Amino acid sequence: MTVERADRKGVQWELDGELRPLLAATVLSAAFLALGWALERPGLGLPPWAAILAYALSYVTGGYMRVREGLQALREGSLSIDLLMVMGAAGAAALGRWSEGAVLIFLFALSNTLEEFAAGRTRRAIQALMTLRPDSARVRRPDGREEEVPVERLAPGDLVLVRPGERLPADGEVVEGRSAVDQSPITGESVPVEKAPGDPVFAGTVNGGGLLVVRVTRPASESTLARVIRLVEEAQEHKARVQRMTEWIDRYYTLAVVAVALAVLLVPPLALGWDWGRSFYLSMQLLVVMSPCALVIATPAALLSAIAAGARQGILFKGGAHLEQAGRIAVVAFDKTGTLTEGRPRVQAVEPFPGLEAREVLRVAAAAELHSSHPLARAVVAAAEAQGLAIPEPEEVREEPGCGVIARVEGREVRVGSLRFVAPAGDGWLARAAGALEDRGQTAVLVTVDGRPAGAIGLADGLRPGAAEAVAALRRAGVRRVVMLTGDNERVAAAVAAQVGVDEFRAGLLPGEKLEAIRELERRYGPVAMVGDGVNDAPALAAATLGVAMGGAGNDAALE
Repeated sequence: MTVERADRKGVQWELDGELRPLLAATVLSAAFLALGWALERPGLGLPPWAAILAYALSYVTGGYMRVREGLQALREGSLSIDLLMVMGAAGAAALGRWSEGAVLIFLFALSNTLEEFAAGRTRRAIQALMTLRPDSARVRRPDGREEEVPVERLAPGDLVLVRPGERLPADGEVVEGRSAVDQSPITGESVPVEKAPGDPVFAGTVNGGGLLVVRVTRPASESTLARVIRLVEEAQEHKARVQRMTEWIDRYYTLAVVAVALAVLLVPPLALGWDWGRSFYLSMQLLVVMSPCALVIATPAALLSAIAAGARQGILFKGGAHLEQAGRIAVVAFDKTGTLTEGRPRVQAVEPFPGLEAREVLRVAAAAELHSSHPLARAVVAAAEAQGLAIPEPEEVREEPGCGVIARVEGREVRVGSLRFVAPAGDGWLARAAGALEDRGQTAVLVTVDGRPAGAIGLADGLRPGAAEAVAALRRAGVRRVVMLTGDNERVAAAVAAQVGVDEFRAGLLPGEKLEAIRELERRYGPVAMVGDGVNDAPALAAATLGVAMGGAGNDAALE
């Protein structure tokens, strides 16, 4: 199944070739089943065969593909649950219980349609991950010319040009240029990371405001993003308990039921002299009784009721298997960015130089960064606007990618950025102010006016409302341990962990390391739920006993 977001208000659904016939068969089976019930109503004066014909059509439309798959399995030397359910429905018809058999066929057709629907969503999730990588890259050849090549042709040592706003096509190392790179799709870091020559970069991350020249260190097939995709595929292959139960029914239970039914049909007439009609009747009764009808009929009703209740509270379950797992969870692991936090930086503190006011520091900093597209700059401007400050129009603005911005504000030169940028010769007060903010898990943006220190602005990804209360509620519900797994740095992670009250945290994790952490927690404590919202969370979400994706601000791949 392919799902395309048509707009913010709705979703446009496009059915693929595998799901379309299953859905059509299920709808037709339901329609003929309803018609049969209607034709059985007393007072219509219709002959019994009219309702039987409708039920028979329900059998044919809903059971055709099941019979075909069951016979295919039989030709391959095995019996499947498809054949068992069809035989059970046929047994019900032989006993004159046409409506019960038609209900069974319809529910089984519906369950197969939903299974294919879920499989299609998984396929789409993998495709969503692949779209993070661009299709082509701009390569600088040794003779200086530039050439556009498919990313599959990139080789270690190639020099790739990445313009502002473009996604990086491969893992590599910066050799020229400076820029702030948004690594949140891969590492989950909430703030863009400044990159300079010698720094590593990852495929699928987004370049900020500067031009970068990157030396490729791995081919596209071995990039961090490619490994994320493989990890998701491998994690999806791990079978849930309910899947293993279905395979057990396919392999052993079906064979046992068919063998017993055949024995009841053949042994009494041949060995005990019973009437063949009586043996056939008992054999059909046995097929109906021993078919997993209760599982097929009762389980969907209970699960659909629970899924509907969750939907009314904004919780969407991909299937009943996930409901089954929810009650067994011993550990809940949270991603940080966009899950426990809001996923965007906000001004948390303004430390003015002695003798200056915090509002004035914020005002001149916002003026200098008024037209910058950097996330930290936008956060500073938003904070000034929220306080109702009059932000003057800057002049002679010059942005240094990866460093900061210089502008003339009301006739004064204002610098906003890193310590090395705003005070090249160093400044003790600014260094101490930056260190104090960073110790609290904040990113420090420093401000100078005409070369003199003006203040320090601390920014951080703010906590989601209710995050700490949610952690406390999980403990009251019996969860043994609450853990935070993040790609962000140690100081930021420690600050957030202290605020929300988790039992432990692990920082600086790449997607594969998050997955290994989930498996380790599962070995130590039992079933694990992973809560996340980014591409970097996708392998861990798929590998966990229960994956919980944040839908409000999340990434489509994580949701799938």
